[in-house]
Amino acid sequence: MYRKFSLLAAILILTLLVAACAGGAPAAPAADSGAAANEESAAPAEAASQGEPLKVVLFINGVLGDKSFFDSAQRGIDRAVEELGIEAKTIEAGIDETTWEPAIVDAVANEEYDVFVVGTWQMVDYLQQIAPQYPDKKFIIFDSNVDYDNCDCGNVYSILYKQNEGSYLAGVYAAAMTTQEMDGMNPDAIIGSIGGQEIPVILDFMVGYEQGAKDTNPDITVIRQFAGGWNDPAKGKELAKAQYSQGADIVFQIAGGTGQGVFEAAAEDGHYAIGVDSDQALIVEEADPAQAARILTSMMKNVDNSLFRALQLHLDGKAPYGQAEALGIAEGGVGLARNKFYDEATPDDVKAMVDEAQQKIVAGEITVDTAFK
Repeated sequence: MYRKFSLLAAILILTLLVAACAGGAPAAPAADSGAAANEESAAPAEAASQGEPLKVVLFINGVLGDKSFFDSAQRGIDRAVEELGIEAKTIEAGIDETTWEPAIVDAVANEEYDVFVVGTWQMVDYLQQIAPQYPDKKFIIFDSNVDYDNCDCGNVYSILYKQNEGSYLAGVYAAAMTTQEMDGMNPDAIIGSIGGQEIPVILDFMVGYEQGAKDTNPDITVIRQFAGGWNDPAKGKELAKAQYSQGADIVFQIAGGTGQGVFEAAAEDGHYAIGVDSDQALIVEEADPAQAARILTSMMKNVDNSLFRALQLHLDGKAPYGQAEALGIAEGGVGLARNKFYDEATPDDVKAMVDEAQQKIVAGEITVDTAFK
């Protein structure tokens, strides 16, 4: 546990923060090269080697328990605690967006940390304002990036994911499976997708998914809908049931906690779902094996691996602060879950089809469309 600041120390910090806002904080050196990044990270790495553990704060603009995106981030931090010996604290800011700004400002100012980790596009503006005020601290943002051209953010490392690549594989898989002669599949070439919100990152999933499906079967119909939020399982269930009634027998959920309702609908209606971000069938299995069996695979955005990797790079003095890095299939940033449910339900020819598509993406023989221009 971190030491609580004394009242005197808190007053001193607030005084310095006001002075920084008034006069401008000194600029952090931009990580224009690997050498610069190494130099910036050398001090924390040396401190860690001398027995002072790296202190990390994971700030979540939401809550844990989504069995998806934020839970994956927590797994990455937990792994770093176990394998890298860091100290970590997780702050859940809740689902009320009006509380996020004061919560992150308070956390950055008052927590004891070397690296502050935050995720999603909704935190970008806050981070761009805050990070320049703390040039001696390091920040990692995942699933979005700061605007380095218009932000003095040389102490920020942005991790992006090529979710369009992983979703292409999900589209190939769904299109190949939807007409299989198996329980819960009808002969119609119809699949669906449900996003949390109509924002660029979710559209990037959908663009890749639809391209993979169309490349597999040009005549397929893909239903696309948005739930309008991330923590509404009832809405996810309602939309999924509507898609199943329209002939879709596989629905790709890209909706965080809302997607739990998609799994419920799949189990109740005897159809199937594709999970997102984590291997959701294995996560759901303990609580509801029947529901898990309806999740054929998941498009994994490996937030856990990427955060562990980022903290390892930091300790090695190689984290590319001042830069954004996009992780795709080749870098292990995204992929398709191939678990026991996938193995049992998927014919060998479909497995081969998905494997071939993956190899072609890595080789550059398939260029996956993106929602980001």
